Amino acid sequence: MSSSSSSSSSDDWVMKATMFAATMVKETINMLVDEAESSRKRRKKSALCRDGEAAQRHDHLMPAVHAQAKLLSVQVPSPSPSPSPTPTNYAAAAAQNDSYSHSPYAAANAIHGMPNPNPNPNPNPAFSHAESLVSSSKKLEDELLLLGRNIKDHEENIEYLKTQISSLDDQITDIQVTLGKKHSSSPHMTEDKDLSEKATVEHIMQHHNSAASIVCQFKYHSAHDDPPTAIKDVVGVVATLGKVYDDKLSRLLSEYLGVDTMLALVCVTYDDGVKALETYDTEGAVSKSCGIYGVGASMEGRFNVICLENLRPYVGEFMADDPQRRLALVKPKLPNDRSPPGFLGFAVNMIHIDIPHLSSLTSNGYGLRETLFYSLLSRLQVYRSRAHMLQALPCISDGAISLDGGMIRSNGVFVFGNREKEVDVRFAISSYLPENLVEIEKKLKELKWEKETLVETLQIEEPILANIRYTFEFKKQDFVRFMAQCSPYAMQYPVPATPRRSTPR
Repeated sequence: MSSSSSSSSSDDWVMKATMFAATMVKETINMLVDEAESSRKRRKKSALCRDGEAAQRHDHLMPAVHAQAKLLSVQVPSPSPSPSPTPTNYAAAAAQNDSYSHSPYAAANAIHGMPNPNPNPNPNPAFSHAESLVSSSKKLEDELLLLGRNIKDHEENIEYLKTQISSLDDQITDIQVTLGKKHSSSPHMTEDKDLSEKATVEHIMQHHNSAASIVCQFKYHSAHDDPPTAIKDVVGVVATLGKVYDDKLSRLLSEYLGVDTMLALVCVTYDDGVKALETYDTEGAVSKSCGIYGVGASMEGRFNVICLENLRPYVGEFMADDPQRRLALVKPKLPNDRSPPGFLGFAVNMIHIDIPHLSSLTSNGYGLRETLFYSLLSRLQVYRSRAHMLQALPCISDGAISLDGGMIRSNGVFVFGNREKEVDVRFAISSYLPENLVEIEKKLKELKWEKETLVETLQIEEPILANIRYTFEFKKQDFVRFMAQCSPYAMQYPVPATPRRSTPR
């Protein structure tokens, strides 16, 4: 469950508990008022009964008194015509003293701790107990509301910190891929013959009688400036159109793509490129005297040809201020919204492409990265180790590789075992470094420092939130116990059911 959902649940619980307490205390006060009114009526009835009994005794004794007075020749004085005392209007007094208590404003003011503007000079003990219940309930409610607000504030702080850390992780990953340092286990070794572009071409030439060897022969070893018409629209062989920063990555990508794909020819258009490579006779057989066969008559077997204008290109955004026009792909995220540990980047962005092939290669202005390599590698992810790759399985949709040899293909096929034979045709190692290298490294250092600061702040916030949540749960249990203790007192004054008004149909 996310932090926002837990915050809303805490707030909902506090509000529901507050409404329940307010309703219960209001009903208790109303029941006490009704009980007091009944008590006053009983006292009034008792007083009237006593007055009636006294009058009866007076009427019974007066004849005897007059008889004695007559014998003694004494005149009994008549009662003075003093005005009769005004009878006490108990109903009016009760209405004056309790009209406010019966009103909804009294219940609301009692719940929120506001004084009664017309207090009863002789309060009923039940009212005192009700006021005590209201005061205790309000205190608990205020504590829960304050804790709920604190929980929400700290959850928002933690959510903000995690978002900022995730953003910094993405920026750091992009810069490290640009510098070629994140996945590089050793300094650039371009002087090694086995890793140079020249070595890649030589390995291609060893595949005798292949279409790739014929194209490389004319592009790299021919003294003629203009290639034959059949291969004029051919940009090159896949293995020669990109470079990487590390030998391990070069081996893994070559194995992932396979030798047939690494030796595939790449054309820009279909009419001038693909159709020109091969023609057929009237019976559908391949003409051995035309197309690429006319350039290298001894060519044998099948070969792959990729047409850039027939590929579905990447149509998203590019990384800002990146001369290599790397694709701004969405980074994988775990359920906690953090980048998977060991994630190094996307393979399509780890390919270094020569400047002429970066853009405006097709009629729509696309380059090799968003056409050829996006079609071949898509969102293939690169991880530092197999353990990291397997841990990030929920985030992998288009395959993944790890620098220690792990491989998951785009269709969810896991590749196990050891390589019996290395793929001899591999991507060359790039010696490219950005011109503003010092500025980029300075920015990388600043981003790492900022991330470390945010991580430290997050480590402080999380225990504070855990402590407030514990206190909230403790106070919530106190509130529940308090309401349970109030229930028996409220049950002493049962509220008669209010008859429902029938609705005419």
